[in-house]
Amino acid sequence: MALIRVWRARQRISASERDNLIAVCYLMNPYILFSSLAMSTSPLENMLVLLALMFACYKKRSSTMLCVAVLVQISLSYLVILLPIAMILIVGPYSRLASPYQPNIPRLALFSLLGEFLGYHTLLTALSGFASGNWSWMSQTWGASLQLPDLTPNPGLWWYFFTEMFDHFRSFFLMVFTVHLFIYILPVCLKFQYDPLYATFCLLGIVGLFKAYPTLADSGIFISMVAVFPEIYPYLRHPIVTTMLHLHASLLMPLFHSLWLRQGTGNANFFYASTLVFACANGAAVIDCLWSGLRVALGPAREKYVIIQE
Repeated sequence: MALIRVWRARQRISASERDNLIAVCYLMNPYILFSSLAMSTSPLENMLVLLALMFACYKKRSSTMLCVAVLVQISLSYLVILLPIAMILIVGPYSRLASPYQPNIPRLALFSLLGEFLGYHTLLTALSGFASGNWSWMSQTWGASLQLPDLTPNPGLWWYFFTEMFDHFRSFFLMVFTVHLFIYILPVCLKFQYDPLYATFCLLGIVGLFKAYPTLADSGIFISMVAVFPEIYPYLRHPIVTTMLHLHASLLMPLFHSLWLRQGTGNANFFYASTLVFACANGAAVIDCLWSGLRVALGPAREKYVIIQE
């Protein structure tokens, strides 16, 4: 329901025939469905993301910042979407990909929102420390994303790299991998400052691609949200290739995981190869959406003209 309300707010309507399609795209997405059946906590993270977006679309700043603060308590990686969600509260969620402009974003309003988030985050941190009786929970929650203590195979890119990493290089590359996730915030938010909801959508795809401990649901919410942006469909360059990559990866990952860890007839390279295919599928989807989001403003291609660079 939250995703449907985001769609309605973006289109400035109270209801539409597309509502059911958006609900089906989310609820029947295999990545999200299987994560729910596996009793993963990722659907809870997705719920908080969608609630934060819904509240932001309807200008409920306190509810929005509280949802983001709870989300960051669970996973530090979602700090990536704090800035674009704050921009939604100021600029609005409306579809402006076809008519880009430079919005007036008052710094005082932006800093006020970030300050409110910091207040909620500090309060939740204090409550967590009080509930646990000490501060050791930080190393077991936030520290897990920063130090990568558990190298159990997962759909992400980090685990195999750090399995093969020499110990004296580990700290440096942990810093590089962690910082790398956050370097996309300003470029994406500046490029899509006129449509911060689309910026949030793109950054969610990047989180699903480069998160330390990703799950299928992290990519699932990004794929499901494509239904909210039908204006980009005519400008997607390789949707069939991206779809086939996802299908290929979804078949390879359980197969190679079983060959390696259950039957013992494979090795780590088998499963990591399938996660690389999954990463290529996610990366192709993110790049295609970034391109098409910029391409919308130029309209349909005209005869004797070629788009060289946005």
